[in-house]
Formats: sequence, structure tokens, C-alpha cells
Amino acid sequence: MQLHPITVNARGSAASYSSSDDISVLPAITVDASNNYTTEGTHSYTASSANTATKLNLSLRETPQSVKVLTREYLDDTNTNSLQEMLNGVTGLSTNRMDERQYPTARGFDVDYFLYDGVPSYDELDNAIDPDLSLYDRVELVKGANGLMTGAGNPAIAINMIRKHANAKEFTGRLNTSYGSWNAWSSSADLSAPLNSDGSIRGRVVIKHEDTDSFANQYNRTNNLVYGVIDADFSDKTYLSVGASYQNLERTGVKWGGLPAFYDDGTRTNIDHSKTVTADWTYWNTDTTTAFVTLKQNLFNDVNLNMNYSYREIKNETALLYLWSSGLINKATDSSDALYPYSDQKNITQNNADAYFSIPFTLGGLEQQIITGFMYNQSKTTDAYWGSPNTDSNTIDFDDYVSTQLTSSISNTNASADTKTTQTGAYLAGKFTLLEPLKLITGVRLSNWKYESADGDGNRKFNHEITPYAGLVFDFLNNYSWYASYTGIFKPQDKRDSNGTYIDPIKGKSYETGLKAVFFDEKLNASLSIFRTQQDNLAEIIDGEHITINGQQVDVYRSVDGVTSKGFEIELDGEVTDNWNLSLGVAHFSAKDANGNQVQTKSSRTTANLFSKYQWDKFSLGGGLNYKSKYYTDTNYGRITQDAFVIANVMAAYQIDKNIKVQLNVNNIFDKEYYDGIGADGMVYGTPRNATLSLKYDF
Repeated sequence: MQLHPITVNARGSAASYSSSDDISVLPAITVDASNNYTTEGTHSYTASSANTATKLNLSLRETPQSVKVLTREYLDDTNTNSLQEMLNGVTGLSTNRMDERQYPTARGFDVDYFLYDGVPSYDELDNAIDPDLSLYDRVELVKGANGLMTGAGNPAIAINMIRKHANAKEFTGRLNTSYGSWNAWSSSADLSAPLNSDGSIRGRVVIKHEDTDSFANQYNRTNNLVYGVIDADFSDKTYLSVGASYQNLERTGVKWGGLPAFYDDGTRTNIDHSKTVTADWTYWNTDTTTAFVTLKQNLFNDVNLNMNYSYREIKNETALLYLWSSGLINKATDSSDALYPYSDQKNITQNNADAYFSIPFTLGGLEQQIITGFMYNQSKTTDAYWGSPNTDSNTIDFDDYVSTQLTSSISNTNASADTKTTQTGAYLAGKFTLLEPLKLITGVRLSNWKYESADGDGNRKFNHEITPYAGLVFDFLNNYSWYASYTGIFKPQDKRDSNGTYIDPIKGKSYETGLKAVFFDEKLNASLSIFRTQQDNLAEIIDGEHITINGQQVDVYRSVDGVTSKGFEIELDGEVTDNWNLSLGVAHFSAKDANGNQVQTKSSRTTANLFSKYQWDKFSLGGGLNYKSKYYTDTNYGRITQDAFVIANVMAAYQIDKNIKVQLNVNNIFDKEYYDGIGADGMVYGTPRNATLSLKYDF
């Protein structure tokens, strides 16, 4: 097997393009032959394959789980630029945003990890990082449990962000600038070039700067990104990629929790949507530095060694203002005196490594493949300090919007203990063709997990945890497949009960079955999945209840047994015709505990997402609808409910010439009012109507 570059089309087969085919086509892209591919330049809303679920060479049709790929074309057409923006549009996902953090759930369970180039990474959500998607070629989504490749984790969804690489053998690039609502200004450059005469060594750089205000008073966000990667084919058998990135994300005038929902007489508030519980001195800043190296080595015949290592450092600093849920607004004065100022800082370093062998072979004239490997993940939190800034008042006035001011500089004098979480895992997976139309996808993982705190608080470990995986795929009627799969679940939790004790790990099982199909010369992927997941020891938050741990207020959770989530998902992605792209998804779940009580009520039971684009000549016109069913939470003062709603978005683009394109995106075109998040401390309003005009120059 050789690893020299080839060109691919949207379905992964060999192809070449010229400027006469489509005036907006970028120069030919190259990939290595180890079953990696790129969606850049394919103009498609789908892909031929994804290996997030098992690392095996599987098409979407062969993968015995619900799989979706958000391609570069889809991300560009929808003007989706960050992880948080992307999560808002994923079918089956509820994000419940209460501040700079989102709290996403899928199938009724928390989303608690992400993957970068197939390697899991943790501690992302609580630190309000929002990775910029400019440096990624695509995002692969595997719904349900993914324990075979990640070990500890909830059976929600695996979100795998695949980086762009230096694929071009000639100098090429894109310059992009945009301006939008609330002074949203963004400029970026994405440049690729060969670094030697034959293009066997190539480089790529992505640079971006953006600055924006918000419909919320006082808020400002500044984002700076630098990404560089070098890809090298040292021989027909050896491929090496080395890269690094730095993202500086600074936000001021931030909120920490929502607007209060109730007056002191029990009636509902009606606060202007532009107001938040904040002050001009608040901020939430993150610096994220990453470095990675990937080696692919052909050993003999078709046997390959794949090695990935990534380093990630997150520096997090905050100064925040919180309004306790116990501090109801005085209806007569339209004010509350329950403000709590807080600040902190900490460093998080992650070291993630993955090495595996890919061993394809033939048995009985049928193709087989085995993957075996070892994964190491470590996350350390150090230099963690916190404080409570001195302010002139603990009162906020929602009438005149007079908030508290600092009376001294911010100083974090209280130390938190250093912590370290380490997970190791050995895994074995195989794709076995039992008969020409029948494939068995199976595997097992053996994991060790350990948490250590310098002060001994919460130290615990779990060894020899076994996570099985098995799936059957049966092809019939040429374009159709039936599948069924099973996987185990193991998930340690960082949630405490009312006694301050960590809740035991989640244990469970997940089952899934469904139909998949490909249409129009495999340009359109379709799937229908039905799932059932059972869990014990699931931590569920008790709204409004807190305990003090090491001088800090933390949420309190209850352990819920016998939680069962079941439902279905439908996905339809790709090209209906050469000029018509479509992305459609519908998902529904029901989650209850052993007593029949609803759990995860802050998540929509039914969601649907549609985005479609039609292109004729130099014009492109697209639009989409995002539907979420009712969700609610019960507080000490009453229920906060968000009724079902639909958000409509549109886009229009014009190709001025073969290099220049102008694009307009308008989101929430009907200016729908809705809650983006709800909780014990109130609610956060979603983004009203907004527009972005972009100018893109490709060369």
C-alpha cells in the first residue's frame, strides 16, 4: 500500500477538476491513500466515509450507528464559524447556554468530550473555550455511545473535528472578510503552498481576527487565531504531519447565569432582552495552544502503523457577577441585592496519544480488517486560584440598569488543589465480511481511569473496565443496508451529592438499529436509526441547591437509577442534483427514570434541522429551519418553560468571477423570541435577527 497523494471527489473516488468544470472550484486537493480524505472543494454536504466510531475503513453506510458529516461546504454556506455556533444546528442536540459556556445534551445525556483528529479531549465545556472552525476541514458526528474509541464518556454524541492539512501542490488560498450585525467584523487568510520542488513537503497557514459586540449591553468578543501545519510524504510508505495552533478569545461584559424569572410576589419578570446580569469589569478570557504530530507508516503489504500525539494548553481567566436564585427581584424597585462577585484563573494541560495498527487481509476471498491500538489521555489542572472581588454594592437595578463597580483591583488569593485525570485504554476492533452482503463490526476496549487531587479530595480510580462493541450490517437491494449495534457504557462523574461525595460512575448499555441507503450515484446518504440506552447512577442537578467545598459554592446532584432513553433519528445529507445540496435531520427521544419521571427536561424531546442550497449559473440561494420542541425546568418559585419554536435562516451568494464571491447570511429572519438557556437562576434569551455580509477571494 502506497501513501503518495491522490485527488478525490466527494465520494472518495479518484477524480480531477479543471477551472472549466466550475468557476468556484479551488485548485485540486491531495490526500494520502490511508483512507483519509478532505471535503474541501467537493461542494458536497456529505462524505463517503468516517472513522470516528471505530477507526476502521467504513463508509457511512457500513457504520452501525447514526453518523453525520458537516462538510466544509456546509459550514461555509451556513456561515458557521465556531464550535458553539455549530452545536446550535446539530439535530438531536440541545445546548442550554447560560453564560459563555454551553451545556449540550444529546439523546438525554450530557455531551462531555470532543475529539480532535480522532483523539478525545476533555475539560472543554466548563472552561468556555469555543474552538474556531476555520482550521477544520469537517466535523464528524457519531450519535450515541462511542466508548470503544473514547473509553469513559456519556452515550450522547461523539464530535470529531478534523483539521485542515497542507494538501495543495501549488500556491493557493482564500482571503475572507465579513461585516455583520452589532459591529461584527472578521478577516481571515488561509494559504497553502509546496515547500519543495516536487510538492512532497507542503505547508499551510490560517490566520484570523474577529471583533464583535452583541445585542446584549456591554458585551464584546475578540477572537484571534493562528494555525500552521506541514505535511510531508517522505516516501511512498511514510507520511508525517506536524502542526500547531493558538487561539486567543477575550470576552468582556459577560453574563454568569440568566436573567431572574420571578418577582418577589411570584409573578414573572419582563426584563428587556438586551440586559444581562453583568458589569463593565467582567471578563472571560481563554488562551488555547495546541501542537500535534501524526505519523503514518506502511510496514509491509497493506499493514500500517498510525501514531497521533497532541498537546493542549488552556489558560482561563474570569471575573464574573452572579445573581443568586434566592435573590428575587423586588417588584416595587425592580432591583435585587443578591449579587455575588467572583474571579478565578487556572491552567489546564492535556497530553493525548493514540497508536494503532491497521491490518487488512483476505479470508475466503472476502475482505477483512483488524485495528488494534493503545490510547493515553491525561488532563492536569494547575495554578488554580480564585477570589471574590471587592465591589461598592451587591445590588443590581434592572430599571436604570445601574450595576456594581469594583472598589479595588481583582486579586485571586485562594488556592485550589492541583488535579490530574489519567485514562489509558487498549482496544481491538475488526470488520469481518461474513458473506458478501453481511459484515460484522466488533471490538472491545480495556480502560483504566484515575483521578488525583493534591489535597486528596475525591481521589479515586477504576481499573480494567471493559467496554464491548458489536454491530451487524446487511446490504440488500443494491443501495440499502440494515444494521444493529450494541455497546457498553462506563463514565466516572465529577458531580457531588448533598453530602459532598462524588456520585459513583455511570454504567449502562446502548442498543441501536436502523436502515441506511445511498442515492443518486452515492451522492446522497440517508439513514433511519432507532435507539435505546439504559443507565444507572446518572447525576441529575438539583436546581437551586448548593454546598460549600473548599470555600467555593458548587452545585448539588442526585443519583438517578434506571434511566432509559429511547427514540429515533433521521438524516438525509448530500446532493439531490449537481446543483442542489440538502442537509436534513429529525430526532426524537424520551428519557425517564425507573419511576417513570422525566429526566433532562431542559432538553428538547424533538428537534429538526433543515438547510438546503440551490445553485444556478453564478447565483446560489439557500435557507434552513431549526425546530426545537418544548423544554422546561422547575425552580423553587415556579416552572420556567420554553414552548416549541422554529428559527428560519437564509443565505444568498453571487460568484462575481472565478475568484471572487459575495455571500449574505441572515439568521432568525423572523426575529423569533426564545430562551437559549434556562436554569434555577432564570433564563438567557437567544440571539435575535442578525445578518452577515462576506466577501471571499480564492486563488
